[in-house]
Amino acid sequence: MTLPELDSRIAPSQQRAFVDELRASRLFLNAPDEELLLLVSAATEHDFGAGEVIVEESGPLDTFLVLLDGRVRVSRSDGKGNLLTNKVVSAPSFMGEMPLLTGLPSWMRVSTETATKGLRVNREAFWFLLSRCPRLRDIIVTEMTSRVGGMQAQQNQQDKMAMLGTMTAGLMHELNNPGAAARRAAAQLRGNLRNMHYLARSFSETGHSPEQRACLTALQERVLATRNDVCLSSMQQSDAEEALGAWLDVHGVPRAWEISSAFVSSGVELSDLECLASAFTGAALVQPIEWLEATASSMQMVGLVEESVTRVAELAQAVKSYAHEGQGGVQDVDVNSSIHATMVMLKHKMREKNIGVQKEFGAGIPRLHCFCSGLNQVWTNLLDNSIDAVPAGGHIGVRTSLVDGEIRVAIRDDGPGILAEHQERIFEPFFTTKSVGKGSGLGLGIVQRILESYNGRLTLESRPGFTEFTVHLPESIAP
Repeated sequence: MTLPELDSRIAPSQQRAFVDELRASRLFLNAPDEELLLLVSAATEHDFGAGEVIVEESGPLDTFLVLLDGRVRVSRSDGKGNLLTNKVVSAPSFMGEMPLLTGLPSWMRVSTETATKGLRVNREAFWFLLSRCPRLRDIIVTEMTSRVGGMQAQQNQQDKMAMLGTMTAGLMHELNNPGAAARRAAAQLRGNLRNMHYLARSFSETGHSPEQRACLTALQERVLATRNDVCLSSMQQSDAEEALGAWLDVHGVPRAWEISSAFVSSGVELSDLECLASAFTGAALVQPIEWLEATASSMQMVGLVEESVTRVAELAQAVKSYAHEGQGGVQDVDVNSSIHATMVMLKHKMREKNIGVQKEFGAGIPRLHCFCSGLNQVWTNLLDNSIDAVPAGGHIGVRTSLVDGEIRVAIRDDGPGILAEHQERIFEPFFTTKSVGKGSGLGLGIVQRILESYNGRLTLESRPGFTEFTVHLPESIAP
């Protein structure tokens, strides 16, 4: 291989001065003179004015750039105007090795902060230098590895913060629903208690016969004993409410159709109302009906408050489980509970797309006693990918099992699938099939590294309309 011809190659008389400049920088301190001389002879000198764009984000960068003087700004956005990376790099430095070595876009926008002087080496000359200059190659690859590690760590932290923001927003949304339901129930309970007070005062003034007291007491005790709404099909519910509403309407009871709904949910039937009608005649029937309805409604509101408080407690437990599993130290992790907690945290995203979820949690799965902190991150990344992949109204399935001493967690979806040519690359850093701003291309790589720390692995099966990632974990993990 010979050095490619360049029209604007640096003159031999000037090459020694550039070698001395490179030798003075920390980056090329240990490179032999003959390799630095070859680098300079393969380069062209470029001067950039302040505010000049050297490369656009995600644009082609076909040259290796060595900064000798000046400052440049390196930035990257998420596609929504938010800067993920925004830093100033001062000379001496070099850039462009990553796209040249990986074949990926630059991902970064580079613009000059000041007047900047540099050397540019085109793609052909860059590969020539790598083949002929082992020390220079080591310097470039080492620096690139360090940068990739830094970018992965930064992106990992940004992904965690973004996920935390998403989780927090979802948690607030989830807490708002039971909170609003409890507030409505409390307001209705207040109205019911006020109404029951007026009715009780009226009852005390008029008095009741033994027959009236017996009928009313029996119905009230039945309603008070009903802890959950009577389970009926939609058709049965509608027919029962229509029959009770018609009966109440015939007997001149106000709010007949509203009262009938409360009665049906509490298990009150037409035969019960006939008992009241025989004990209370004419207008005297209205107050016992209203008393019974207030009692039934109050019990339903108490049930709603209990459900709301239980829901809040479940959310709090899910957050506690999710956060605790993310802490360091040796832990006993229940795989099923860990997945359930993550699904609770992501439930709002599933609801936004009306995603159906099928859970098949296997029995007898041993707890993992391990020293690591990433299981919830594994579930979060895999589930979040599935949520993004499926269309509105799609389906996600989660199945856990114990097979031949191996814990398996399969997460599947009915999204478009992953192309065969992409399946071997999905674990590469920064490779993503998502649109700009929706994926960093680091999630699956992070999952893979976490599982390797557990002596586990991740497998994939995908075709159009079906994708399934399966996590394989040893039954026993030594901390």
